[in-house]
Amino acid sequence: MAWIKIIAEDEADGLLAKIYRAAIARAGKVFNILKVQSNNPAALQSSLQLYLSVLHGESALSRVQREMLAVVVSKTNGCHY
Repeated sequence: MAWIKIIAEDEADGLLAKIYRAAIARAGKVFNILKVQSNNPAALQSSLQLYLSVLHGESALSRVQREMLAVVVSKTNGCHY
């Protein structure tokens, strides 16, 4: 298994601290999927923008349909989150 150094919430500053605060406000915690990207806050911010656009932006699919697709893809990929 690969090991990636992460930056913990109490060690974050600048843009990363802002992203972490938003994650906590949105979900109550910072999920590991965000923490593994913590060494490059700009890339993490872009990744979050893509995620939020796909799940919350305009779409012919309903939010429920998009969430169902995300669950199916995660299950197919063996993801546990």
